[in-house]
Amino acid sequence: MSDRRNYDGKKEAQVERGGSYLEEGQCDSGIGSIRSLHGQLAESEPQLSAARGVPLGTGADLPCVGKEGPADTSLEPDERLDSSYGSSSLVEALAGLGKIPNLKKEEEEEKNERARQQLLETFVFISEDGDTLLHLAIIHCVPSIALCFISQLPVEVLEIQNDLFQTPLHLSVYLEQPRVVQALVLRGVNTALQDRNGNTPLHLACEQQSLECVQLLLLQEPISDKNLEARKHLQDLQLQNWQGLTCLHISTLKGNLQLMALLVKNGADINVQDGTSGKTPLHMAVENHDEMAVKHLLQMGAQVDAQMYNGCTPLHLAVGRKEAAIAAILCQSGADILLRNMEDETAQDLADDILTLLPFDDLKISGKPVVCSS
Repeated sequence: MSDRRNYDGKKEAQVERGGSYLEEGQCDSGIGSIRSLHGQLAESEPQLSAARGVPLGTGADLPCVGKEGPADTSLEPDERLDSSYGSSSLVEALAGLGKIPNLKKEEEEEKNERARQQLLETFVFISEDGDTLLHLAIIHCVPSIALCFISQLPVEVLEIQNDLFQTPLHLSVYLEQPRVVQALVLRGVNTALQDRNGNTPLHLACEQQSLECVQLLLLQEPISDKNLEARKHLQDLQLQNWQGLTCLHISTLKGNLQLMALLVKNGADINVQDGTSGKTPLHMAVENHDEMAVKHLLQMGAQVDAQMYNGCTPLHLAVGRKEAAIAAILCQSGADILLRNMEDETAQDLADDILTLLPFDDLKISGKPVVCSS
């Protein structure tokens, strides 16, 4: 009987606690407290109990918030409600997935930028003579490599001058590599940079008498979007080297009539004076005994009585050098035979024979011509 009473007492204690029967030494796992959270919904929404098959008004004890009560052990695992705890962190994690492509894109851009910087550092290698890799590619006549460098390097690197103040454009003109010249010009490099002798690439092209390079440097091709920007860097055709010579002076001394005409057509001053004595191209043609150049310059509008710094005209020079044929051409073009230089001399004073200054090449004495023109 005592055992029966003990059992009944334990059972009543169990009912009062609202939990299942516990043997001595056993501990409550706390699962009933977790289930009590679901009881909050049942208390506030009785419809939920009806939905679960529990009739309203049956006196079923449903746990309340903040109170201990019997656990509803009849709830099956599939009937438990998710508290959604931690769902906010899950949403944030999912939202962060959208940023991963942007991060990868930024990392890729940074990687490419580092690669470009490393490539640029390699390209701007300078030799003991001040040559870059582009200089060396041109010097060793490897235009394919030079063109690759030109397409990759910024303009500032393409304009680097070596110890002789030569840019890659100077070397490509001097070594007559027109493809490289064209690529550099179209990239918009400065064509007016001067080497240690004061020569621009165009000076060198005239010295080399390279008509193709001169045309490229003057952009003798139809204007397009590709070369429109390059036209902003055209040099001054009146620019002199350290000897005081312009490109037209050099072309005249070389006697290249085609280059002379091309330069004048593109804006070169036909009466430009050199920086040392004030000679015009016409003076130089006379000094060079170049009758064809004299005629060509006069036809293009050269001033026949242009004076040097000492006042000498082309006629003074022709007479002093006993160039009767050139003197006759100048006189026929209207040269003033009485114009005086700084020594107060006229061309007539310098002439051994006044007849050499007469503008008639058909004058004859006893059937013999006095002045003969070639």
